[in-house]
Amino acid sequence: MNNAHDAMIELTGIRKSYGGMQALKGISLDVAPGEVRGIIGPSGCGKSTLLRCINLLEQPDSGTVRVGPDAFTFGRGQKLKHGVELYRAKLGMVFQHFDLFPHMSVIENVMSGPVIVKGMPKAEARERAMHYLAKVGLDKKAAASPRDISGGQAQRVAIARALAMEPSVLLFDEATSALDPELVDEVLKVINDLAAEGKTMVLVTHEMGFAKDIAHRITFMDEGNIVEEGPAKELFMHPQHERTRAFLSRFRSVVN
Repeated sequence: MNNAHDAMIELTGIRKSYGGMQALKGISLDVAPGEVRGIIGPSGCGKSTLLRCINLLEQPDSGTVRVGPDAFTFGRGQKLKHGVELYRAKLGMVFQHFDLFPHMSVIENVMSGPVIVKGMPKAEARERAMHYLAKVGLDKKAAASPRDISGGQAQRVAIARALAMEPSVLLFDEATSALDPELVDEVLKVINDLAAEGKTMVLVTHEMGFAKDIAHRITFMDEGNIVEEGPAKELFMHPQHERTRAFLSRFRSVVN
């Protein structure tokens, strides 16, 4: 494993509670540059909360979050310091439910981040948006309204929108779980292409076969803890922890 200090993402002792419920119980994790990390586990185990703590949509109660040179330490009532918006601009996040702006066209959605957050001139942002729409195979839908495209196309637009910010890290939170089964493959193909390009990515997913094939390493979580992690194929084929084995036993037909 790479030294944590060489990691693109480094989490140390991350804790997060909601009232009396501990969602994360001291998570430490490092992701190397160019690595694809899969985060798996049962619903409610803290996977999405962990992802939201990486990009600081959720503020950890304690611990340190570092992505590249930017680090934030929490605890003792400490609030977010300046620089959070610039930090978030370096992380592309793709959510379960697309979240496209309904009053904007497809290309305007993709342009929005560079124009609003980075102050990029509209002509330059439009050129960049067309580049990334072409990358996800949707340049011909640039003028369309979000209501006139399929769910799979909407998710690919959301990926193009994240890419248009040219982030150092891409975070995917169940990017296919809201899609009809026949639309899943087109989104997974885009993610697979990004992995082949060497993008640093963290994928929270229930697509076990996909996670096994695309991820370099897998982290299995349960009840706010990391139970087990390791090389993807090794963890799926030879899980060491009883809890991991019990979870994966439901997916044997997919991952074998």
